[in-house]
Parts: sequence; C-alpha cells; structure tokens
Amino acid sequence: MDKIAESILKFLKLDTLVGHVTGYVEARIELMKVEIREDIARTVARSIVLISLILVGFLFLLFASIGLAHFLASKLQSAYLGYWSVAGIYGILFLGLFLFRKPIYEAFEERLVQTIKRKK
Repeated sequence: MDKIAESILKFLKLDTLVGHVTGYVEARIELMKVEIREDIARTVARSIVLISLILVGFLFLLFASIGLAHFLASKLQSAYLGYWSVAGIYGILFLGLFLFRKPIYEAFEERLVQTIKRKK
C-alpha cells in the first residue's frame, strides 16, 4: 500500500512539492526558535541591567539619606531631629504616592501599552 502511494505521488510530481513544503515548515520552525532565543536573551539582558540600576540607585539613595540626616542633625544640633526630618520627607513622598496611586498607575499603564504597540 505504501508503494502505491509513493508511485502516485511521483506520477503527479507531488513528492517534490511535499518535500518543499516540509522543508519550508522546518525552516520556519527553526527561525521561530532562533527568534524566541533572541527575545529571551534580550529580555534577560535588560532585566539584569534594570536590576543593577535599581540596586545602585537604592544604595545611592540610602547613603545620601544618611548623609543628609547627619548634616541636618549637625545644623539642628539634635541627633534625632535630623533623622526624623529625613524620615518626614520620605513619609510625605510616600503619602503623595499613596494618594495619587491610581493616576500614576494609569499613566504607567498607558505608557507601557504605547511602548508595546510601537514594538509590533
């Protein structure tokens, strides 16, 4: 039965067509694999850079805050008042972000949607 199917395909010259279609599909699959690997590598690289930036930024903010607290403590001549002043600044910042979290969230969401649309 198998020989009959092969002879029919050869007679109608469909064997080469089937071979070309199979080759095309295999090539497309390999291309998609390469593209997926590239996308993963790009995403991992960006994530590593972003995490590094966040870490360095956090350390900068931490030491700048300690320095500011020491400076204010020396100017106000009170060890506690300098640190409470810096804590108050962060408290006000937190309160502002908390109160306006929905508009901030919506702005970030809109920006991300625009960025994703531009990539396509």
